[in-house]
Amino acid sequence: MPTPAYAAITLGSNSFNMLIARTQGDRPQVIAKYKRKVRLAEGIAPDGRLSQVVMQRGLDCLAMFAQMLAEHKIAADNVAVIATATLRCISNADDFCRHALSVLGHPIEIITGLREAELIYQGMVTTTCGDGRRLVIDIGGASTEFIVGDGHELLFKTSLPIGCVTFNQQFFSSAPLQQLDFDDARQQVLLSLGEQRQALRRLGWQCVVGASGAVQSVVELLLHRRQAETITPQVLECLKQEILNQSDLSLSGIRGLCPERAPTFAAGVAILSALFELLGIEKLSLSGGALREGVLHMLASRIDRS
Repeated sequence: MPTPAYAAITLGSNSFNMLIARTQGDRPQVIAKYKRKVRLAEGIAPDGRLSQVVMQRGLDCLAMFAQMLAEHKIAADNVAVIATATLRCISNADDFCRHALSVLGHPIEIITGLREAELIYQGMVTTTCGDGRRLVIDIGGASTEFIVGDGHELLFKTSLPIGCVTFNQQFFSSAPLQQLDFDDARQQVLLSLGEQRQALRRLGWQCVVGASGAVQSVVELLLHRRQAETITPQVLECLKQEILNQSDLSLSGIRGLCPERAPTFAAGVAILSALFELLGIEKLSLSGGALREGVLHMLASRIDRS
C-alpha cells in the first residue's frame, strides 16, 4: 500500500514553491513540483505594508496551489505552509495570512530567519554530496541566510537583510546600469554583514554551497553556454561586464539568461560578487536542495512519527 502524499509549501520573498512527495524507503520522493515568481518583496511600501496588487498576486498563486492539493488528494494534516522574510517584516502580514487561509485552506507559519537557516541547511545536507565543513549561502528575495556546518551539525547560522528583489529595487531599477550601482550594492552587503563577516571567516570552511534563485540563475546560464557550472570570481566579473553592456533592464542581450530570471539577475550577481570578495570565497557550487527540501524532510519526519 503506498504511503500518503504530503506537500511542503514555501512562501519566499521572490518565489512561492510547492513540493508534493511520498516517502519511499526512508526518504521523501518528489512526485510533483509547482513554482511561481510572485516577487512578494516588490510590494513592500514605504509604510511597511504589502500592496494590494502584490498581495493579490500571492493569493492567486495560492489558489493554484489549492487546486493542485485537491487534485493530488492531499490530506489536511499532511500540508506545511512556511513563510519567510517578507511576511516577517510587513505590517499587514495578518491580513495576508487571513486571506490566504480562506484561499488555500491551510494556516501559514511565519518562521524566524534562524529557523529558516536551519531548514535550508537540512535541505542542503540531505540532497547534496560532500564532506567536511561547508558554508551554505541562500540568497533570497529579501534576506540571505549563512550557515556553516559539518555533516548534520550546525556550527553557525544567521539571516541578514540582503535580497535580490530588495536590492533590485534599491540599486538596479533604472537603465543603463552602471559600475556605481554595483559599488553601492557592495557597500550595502558590507554594512549588512557587520560583525558576522569576521565570525564567518574565523570559522572557515572546506567548500561553499549556494542555494536557491540567485545562484541557480547563474548556474543555469553557465549550463546553457556549456561551461563549467562552478561559480568563480572570474565568472561573476564577466557577467557583470555583460550586464553593464546592456542598454535596458530586460538584459535580453545576455545569452542563456531566462527572461523569468532577468528582473533580479543583476542584483544577484552584485550580491554574489560582494560576498566572494568580502568573505574570500574562491568558488561556489549549487546545492541540490534548500528551504523547500528542508520543509519537506521536516514534514516527512512529522508524519512518520504520527
